[in-house]
Amino acid sequence: MLDETLEKERRFHDNWAAAIDIDGIRVADYFEACTAPENRFILRQMGDIRGKRLLDLGCGAGENSVYFAKQGAHCVATDYSPGMVEVALKLAASNGVKIEGCTANAMALDFPDNTFDLIYASNLLHHIPDPKIALKEMHRVLKPGGKACFWDPLKHNPVINVYRRIATEVRTEDEMPLDINIVNYIQSLFSETAYDTFWIATLWIFLRFYLVEKVNPNQERYWKKIILEQERLAPTYLRLEQFDNFLKKLPLMKRLAWNLAVVATK
Repeated sequence: MLDETLEKERRFHDNWAAAIDIDGIRVADYFEACTAPENRFILRQMGDIRGKRLLDLGCGAGENSVYFAKQGAHCVATDYSPGMVEVALKLAASNGVKIEGCTANAMALDFPDNTFDLIYASNLLHHIPDPKIALKEMHRVLKPGGKACFWDPLKHNPVINVYRRIATEVRTEDEMPLDINIVNYIQSLFSETAYDTFWIATLWIFLRFYLVEKVNPNQERYWKKIILEQERLAPTYLRLEQFDNFLKKLPLMKRLAWNLAVVATK
């Protein structure tokens, strides 16, 4: 069953990789756009990464590895999909930086203990049958004092859950968004943990895509569209983000966010 799930994930992402146009990828936007609050949070926690050895776990098209390589890190881009690793290497070449690339299973990493200064993973854990195993592997291959930086969707918000039921063609059927209580496990595993959640009132943008702009969620990936169109969306997003910052101070409201971002120190 586990092998079958992983194979379906690989096929899905290989097919996606074959359709990616690297010329349309603006790498910096994925970390610096106002609509990328998860990565802006992570960057504030990371500090200076020059000369650091960084594992990009579940690298996708390689935006992350390329961004960090431009900041001076030595990046190893890994993904369970060979197609995505190939795209990542092409994106690096087109941006004039060098990265290493290889396929990897996040639940059984083929790296020695204490190998990396940093691990970065975006939208990875909810694709994995047992995220706790992957978190243990991250901890194992990190050097003492190293940081694991990752963000993933949560399962609690009813609006985003409706979107998930509709957008079946741009998601894999075995995806399992995280329970916010996974933070308790992370805190038990690592010596220090900083985390925040994002997108509560700001999810109005998803509703606008669907209800007002009539964007078919099976033809455009909304989580990519918010980055690609960040300049257009900025006035609305920034106003709603202020409201989110208030909402997150209320009891139990953080769990209603779309995404969780974590920086955990070994």
